[in-house]
Amino acid sequence: MTDHLGGAVITTDFDVPVEPLRRAVHFAGEPGCIAEARAFTGQFLEQLRTEWCAAVDSRTDGGLLLVVSELVTNADQHSDGPYILELEGTDSAVVVSVYDSSAALPRRFAKDPRRVGRHGLEIVHAVAEEVTVERVPVGKRVRARVRLAR
Repeated sequence: MTDHLGGAVITTDFDVPVEPLRRAVHFAGEPGCIAEARAFTGQFLEQLRTEWCAAVDSRTDGGLLLVVSELVTNADQHSDGPYILELEGTDSAVVVSVYDSSAALPRRFAKDPRRVGRHGLEIVHAVAEEVTVERVPVGKRVRARVRLAR
């Protein structure tokens, strides 16, 4: 563990790994679920600031809310069942995972300012440091890692 004494950092030779903050919420596709997902993310960020002393500036806060909105909207529109939003964070990054029941993997289209719609994954890739998509036993998981301000 590390002690902080008057600004000095003192190692105590028994560092213990700390688990990231994790929270999840389940949605059934009811009206208002995207707003609920954003509110859930806001509460998560506040807890991350408090418990992890995470430096989350307004730009990062907005970017993370945008990623959540896009991924939850995609799950809502393209799956036939419930979906789960999972957030995992530390003082350096937040990982947003959305699980849904559709086995169809999302497609990232080439940039085209004339195209109406289908920009969600393009936006997520622009904000997130890393984006992965994988099939899971009951559908798929889309995961985006967003770095926090230092």
